[in-house]
Amino acid sequence: MTMGNGEGTSGFADLALAPELCQALSGLGYEEPTPIQRAAIPPLLAGRDLVGQAATGTGKTAAFALPVLQRLLGEGERRAEPFALVLVPTRELAIQVSEAMHSYGRDMGARVLPVYGGQPIGRQLGALKRGTDIVVATPGRALDHLNRGTLNLSDLEIVVLDEADEMLDMGFAEDIETILANTGDSRQTALFSATMPPRIDGMVRRYLRDPVRVQLNRQASQSDDALQVRQTAYVVPRGHKPAALARVLDLEAPTAAVVFCRTRDEVDRLTETLNGRGHRAEALHGGMDQQQRDRVMGRLRAGGLDLLVATDVAARGLDVEQLSHVVNYDVPSAPELYVHRIGRVGRAGREGTAITLVEPREQRMLKTIERATRQSIAVEKLPTLADLRSRRLELTRAALREILIEGNLDDFRAVVEPLGEEFHLYEVALAAVKLAHEAGGTPREEEELPEVELASIADSGGGGGSRRKAAGRDERRVRGATAGTTRLFVGTGRSAGVRPADLVGAITGESHLSGRDIGAIEIADRFSLVEVPESAADDVVARLRRVSIKGRKATVRRERYSAR
Repeated sequence: MTMGNGEGTSGFADLALAPELCQALSGLGYEEPTPIQRAAIPPLLAGRDLVGQAATGTGKTAAFALPVLQRLLGEGERRAEPFALVLVPTRELAIQVSEAMHSYGRDMGARVLPVYGGQPIGRQLGALKRGTDIVVATPGRALDHLNRGTLNLSDLEIVVLDEADEMLDMGFAEDIETILANTGDSRQTALFSATMPPRIDGMVRRYLRDPVRVQLNRQASQSDDALQVRQTAYVVPRGHKPAALARVLDLEAPTAAVVFCRTRDEVDRLTETLNGRGHRAEALHGGMDQQQRDRVMGRLRAGGLDLLVATDVAARGLDVEQLSHVVNYDVPSAPELYVHRIGRVGRAGREGTAITLVEPREQRMLKTIERATRQSIAVEKLPTLADLRSRRLELTRAALREILIEGNLDDFRAVVEPLGEEFHLYEVALAAVKLAHEAGGTPREEEELPEVELASIADSGGGGGSRRKAAGRDERRVRGATAGTTRLFVGTGRSAGVRPADLVGAITGESHLSGRDIGAIEIADRFSLVEVPESAADDVVARLRRVSIKGRKATVRRERYSAR
């Protein structure tokens, strides 16, 4: 909402921001500063170095952009060399920060240049030669310009490191140190990061002078502009995860969602599976060139995609307004990674949803994340086929209600009135509802997915044997033996904590088989028996011999005798 006469920006005026900036903020609809802005802007305006820890989506771009622009405003005469440098981890974030600074500084004619890989360097060379006030750059391309002699940082007044933890995770530590070594000792430095691992502290000690430290507590972060995320999880055996994901997405019906996977191969396989189930999905990972990435992001922002299936590195800096859901296809390996992922939704007062698919063996990591974030993640039951049918009927009813409210139905009287003479109008309406409902498609899954609860896999000791035995029977009931299979002997079992899900995960993770290809599983104290298709048996044996199951190598071979 845009406000007139500067109303609603008194909070920014209280921070001693210049009228030109307050006017720009008013035109953009900004009402009150967020907590990170209130805490960071005054010391930055005073010229102090600053370390700011705040989650994605809390308004930290404006927290450093507004002081940079105000200090630039006080410079008066323009200089040939850049006044400020902002380093960011990704191309996408460079564009976003540059656009934001253009918007805030529109009334003062600030010259802001984004500098990143994938863009023709000639365009950047021309802009740098003409002169720019603020350079927003990825570390690699900034270092490239330094080496070419086309970026002079000797007169730089301010350096901002945005999302510093992500830049270090992406291997930019040496680049950043080289860049900082080429700046003057009198520069002002601000560092912003969602997390503060020890190596960030080391960088702060080396390159910042007596910095003001701003760390938002959870209550302060949860402002109207902070994250508002509904967090849920589903426990799913590995072999059933693609079907479970498709079912959850059908029930949730996201406007747009990002599905995070661990590897490029998993991204490609899952993208193909989701497209086969009728979703509009595209992959985003480090194996794609910049032109491919731009095309995918363009389609997502334009509404041409429902789902973006991505690795963490490829999605860093991602900020798309339409995103309503984030899905963790696997439980993230660290709480910080979970926070980064779910920070892609629930921003600027919009509600978002974070969904995590938890394999039985991943439950401890889920609990670790809950403790670290001090937030509970609700574990829900997978939607049944009945749930899906009910959801589709709800959507059909909602669509019909919108049409009835909208009116403009006269063109269809020629269809309904003759039928009304032959049938009761109530029956005609039922037939129309059936037609509309079936036009939306029918569930692809013909069978129910297995139900797994965290309580049934809570311990590997103390009474766990009976639970594991029951789980094994459930697995056999779900899959059943089929013709053309053979049994494999795996030399580890119940005493090592092995469960059916561990064997299914090892086989599907290392071979081309899916969970549906695996037959009956029997787990004894010291060994396990697994049915696999005869045609794939030798390949599975060879692959399982190279991996660890529950942290140890095991003998794997075809079964030599019947265990029954």
